[in-house]
Amino acid sequence: MSNQLSMDIDDKNKYDHERPVTVVIVGAGHRSLIYASFAEMHPEQMKIVGVVDPDVERRALTKERFDLSDEGCFSDIDELITKPKMADAVINGTMDHLHVSTSIPLLRAGYDIMLEKPIGISEDEVLSLYEEAKRLGRKVMICHVLRYAPFYASIRQQIADGVIGDIVSLTTSENVTYHHMAMAYVRGKWGRVDKGGSSMLMAKSCHDLDVLAWMKGDVQPVKVSSFGGLQQFRPEKAPSGAGTRCLVDCSIEENCPYSARKHYIEQRLWSAYVTYNTHLGVTISDEELAESLRTDSPYGRCVWHCDNDVVDHQTVIMEFADGSSGTHVMTGGTSKPGRSIHIVGTKGEIQGEMEEGSYVIRHPDARKGHIYSEQQFEVGVSGDLHGGGDLLLTADFVKVLRGAVPSISSTSLEQSLHGHLIGFAADQSRQEQRTVEIKRV
Repeated sequence: MSNQLSMDIDDKNKYDHERPVTVVIVGAGHRSLIYASFAEMHPEQMKIVGVVDPDVERRALTKERFDLSDEGCFSDIDELITKPKMADAVINGTMDHLHVSTSIPLLRAGYDIMLEKPIGISEDEVLSLYEEAKRLGRKVMICHVLRYAPFYASIRQQIADGVIGDIVSLTTSENVTYHHMAMAYVRGKWGRVDKGGSSMLMAKSCHDLDVLAWMKGDVQPVKVSSFGGLQQFRPEKAPSGAGTRCLVDCSIEENCPYSARKHYIEQRLWSAYVTYNTHLGVTISDEELAESLRTDSPYGRCVWHCDNDVVDHQTVIMEFADGSSGTHVMTGGTSKPGRSIHIVGTKGEIQGEMEEGSYVIRHPDARKGHIYSEQQFEVGVSGDLHGGGDLLLTADFVKVLRGAVPSISSTSLEQSLHGHLIGFAADQSRQEQRTVEIKRV
């Protein structure tokens, strides 16, 4: 029997019995470890058996946390895929520009994949992964965690049940706080397209574009226009007295809302990103962190004197094949975080804010003394940036690998393409100042 035939037979039978799904972490960063923590909470359902990461300390810490063997630790995926297949699946949490180039070899080696968003950094790249996964018959689920947030999942079910009729228009917004914007999209890894691999729209709001496409079900988006730019975080916008580093040469640091001291030392915001390997238990004193912010840390830089080039605001307008329309507004630098949604249908409307943990459904009510009726729905999750969706997605990934019917929230690669195609077209539209038609898939 050939090795390939043996692998195919094994793939068909591997989830037939009750046992933990075995997983290798590829890229032991903050997001991967959140998903992997599901194995610690539910060891009967998922077991981490390996890690791939080029960083020696990160590999060692992940090995210790999940009690891995030496044979389960690798510096790159080439080391992993040249060994006999050691797990059912991988959690791929590499940087955006590495998603497709690492996932295709893993698919060919027989692994199913839970892939962090965005799928890839270009339309061609994303579609190449889709074609390869389809050819090989592998399962790929994208970490569009908002689909699993009870807030959005409940709304999607209301639409599927026909509660507001056919969708006429959808409007979503995402407000990215000043401290989140500064950390990730000005000072941090995603501040430049050539470093992070993705535009800000794709790095931050591909969740929201996915929600818009998901709410429309099988109705595909057909054209997109988009506007936006880098308005705030530029050298010429710097206040008088601003320096190049908050703790070195800035005379306004004490009163600046973007002070690195306030954000990262006093409030310890975004520690998993700003301080090295905090998500794996490494601790750092205030003095050590201050020294880093003074010298080599990119997070100690003035937000008006960084090398960032991604937008800090963008609006996307789309049309669907049935003539309905959608709009998404992403704004960075806001005081309060939040995601909102407003869907108008032929029979009623749905409106809510995810962080509030509730939404309302309204219907026209033409009785005397009435204009509309309104009912509020509580979903029980508030104040979570992903609405409680992170581990619910991981749980569904395990169920799908075990052969369960995908849930209404399923983020299979095939079902996750349209939001990405909207995003790529939106960035093209913004840059070329024209309406862009979306490729049919």
